[in-house]
Amino acid sequence: MSAAEAPATESSDPARGPVRPGGLLDVLGVASVVLDTEGHIVLWSPQAEELFGYTADEALGQSAARLMVHEQHLDLVSDLFADVMRTGQSWAGGFPVRHKDGSTRLVEFRNMRLLDDRGDVYALGLAADQSTVRRLEQDVALSERMVEQSPIGYAVLDTGLRFVSVNPALERIHGVPAAEHVGRTLREVLPGLDSTALETGARRVLETGTPVIDSTLAGRTPADPDEDHTWAHSLYRLEDAMGNVLGVAVSVVDITEQHRAFLEAEAARRRLAVIADASARIGTTLELERTACELAEVAVPELADVAAVDLLDAVVGGRPSTLGPAEGAVIRALAVRPADDSDAVRAADPPGRIARYAPDRLVTECVRTGEAVLVPQVKDEDLPRIARSPETAVLLGRAGLHSYLAVPLIARGEVLGALDLKRTRNPVPFDEDDVLLARELAARAAVQIDNARWYQNARNTALTLQRSLLPSHPPVTTGLEVASRYQPAGATSEVGGDWFDVIPLEEGKTALVVGDVMGSGINAATTMGRLRTATTTLASLDLDPAVLLEHLDKTTSALDHSIATCVYAVHDPHRRQCRIANAGHLPPARVRPGRTPELLDLPTGVPLGVGGIAFSTVTFDFEPGDELVFYTDGLVETRCHSLDERLAALLSLLDDPARPLEEACDRLLRALHHPANHDDVALLIARAQDLP
Repeated sequence: MSAAEAPATESSDPARGPVRPGGLLDVLGVASVVLDTEGHIVLWSPQAEELFGYTADEALGQSAARLMVHEQHLDLVSDLFADVMRTGQSWAGGFPVRHKDGSTRLVEFRNMRLLDDRGDVYALGLAADQSTVRRLEQDVALSERMVEQSPIGYAVLDTGLRFVSVNPALERIHGVPAAEHVGRTLREVLPGLDSTALETGARRVLETGTPVIDSTLAGRTPADPDEDHTWAHSLYRLEDAMGNVLGVAVSVVDITEQHRAFLEAEAARRRLAVIADASARIGTTLELERTACELAEVAVPELADVAAVDLLDAVVGGRPSTLGPAEGAVIRALAVRPADDSDAVRAADPPGRIARYAPDRLVTECVRTGEAVLVPQVKDEDLPRIARSPETAVLLGRAGLHSYLAVPLIARGEVLGALDLKRTRNPVPFDEDDVLLARELAARAAVQIDNARWYQNARNTALTLQRSLLPSHPPVTTGLEVASRYQPAGATSEVGGDWFDVIPLEEGKTALVVGDVMGSGINAATTMGRLRTATTTLASLDLDPAVLLEHLDKTTSALDHSIATCVYAVHDPHRRQCRIANAGHLPPARVRPGRTPELLDLPTGVPLGVGGIAFSTVTFDFEPGDELVFYTDGLVETRCHSLDERLAALLSLLDDPARPLEEACDRLLRALHHPANHDDVALLIARAQDLP
């Protein structure tokens, strides 16, 4: 393979004792013939019998020239034979020989003079079929030229995994001359390269004969000591024709560029997968904290070991977030992942905590400039600028923080906060590709966070407005004990227009009202406030319930086509009666001691705002101890059950007329109103009492 080659043996030590035969001579079929000084055959090998066709009995004692040489060549052969016997100089070459079957064959000869212990002279002829010799010569020449000129590195290792030969390409790959390979192991030739995997694979190939194809090895060699390279190597067991194991053939190809391209493509695929995951997982609700948690969960562990999502406190409150050069950042932590008990997590601000970061902190720089801040290799002097306080800097150092990245959360041109990323276990530092991925995640999440922020602020405003419009405590009335509850919709739903009211009237009467404005948000809350005011004003006129609803219907029609349902009842303690009218609302439940709870049988009526249809008033007895339960549809309607099932469940919970009203309200809400319900609930329970 090259000028620097070593003979292949079972090991690098000198051979001791017999070794297994090789097969090359068998392939050549070398025949041996011995002649005396007269040219007569005195020894005839089995290979000679096969090559020339004559048996030993037929050949021994015969003149070799007359037996195997054509007449026209006899003089030439005689002269060559005489020269060998007289001078002792060997002769080699090809010569046509007559086969026993009459054909002529070209045979490669090696002739030499022999001398025995008595001084007698003989001639030894070694012969092989010339076509077989030429074929082997061509194969060897072709192999040598291909190996010598190939850009692929080739080597042969003996059974002790020591180099026997290497080609010029492998010299260039290793940066070590071929002569310095021979007789040494790869570990000895390249001590800075971790060759354990290659040596383990070579031993397995020697044992099993199963080749190893395109296994990879990475590191640095003297050919390029400043850059990492990646090589693909294949291993094959070498055997001779007899099946003897000679060693291992190794081919080596530098695939550094292909490997880098693969890594870049894999990184791009990973980024796309993370972004696709983020698109599916971030923004599933309009809950601010939940959206922040979804961003942190996507970032860990694909991008960081610890991720924190922090918003500027001013942004959370809906105020401008611009920071001056010497101004610190007041930050509200929304999410931290992973939520374990590591030092890095303990160094982060707990969700919900408001913390102040000094002007020189990196997260402050991030939200002030709106640019990413990258510290690929964190040193001890960097920790104080990453941590909020000296105590948290100690925790980060103890956690093994070695790489840090913060990217701003920007939506609609406004910096909302930062995505804070740390690596403690992942040994690879953040790089520019990670910055691109983090920016993409932050950009997608920031819009969702901003939506959740504005929605939450609007919802809080609507809820505040609605609560301000509802009575904080039902007033004390004559002949009635009253309890009420208002339960807003789930955190991800807009505030609705549910309301209730208890209105004292003249002569000890009391008006009881429960209503629900269709729609949600501030508009629904505002409409509810107007209807409640109108109801209170109309109630003071002591109108019949049906007449009051007719006036309220006209008021609703004038409020930008609003629609609402409503139940209006008037309790007269002196007559122990209730008069009630319904405008498209669910019927109240009546509970009487000793009787089964029931839904009042009322004309349903049409919702307020529809107009053109009269309402009806129903009068029924309402004795001391009796209860009326008013409610909005948010208490009983669900997507999984029919309304009849839910109303039956409501009545089943009203099994004890003597139960305290506050306890009854809590029981109904606990059993019927699910936290994920997307509708408000207004609940009002009134129990008749004896007059003093």
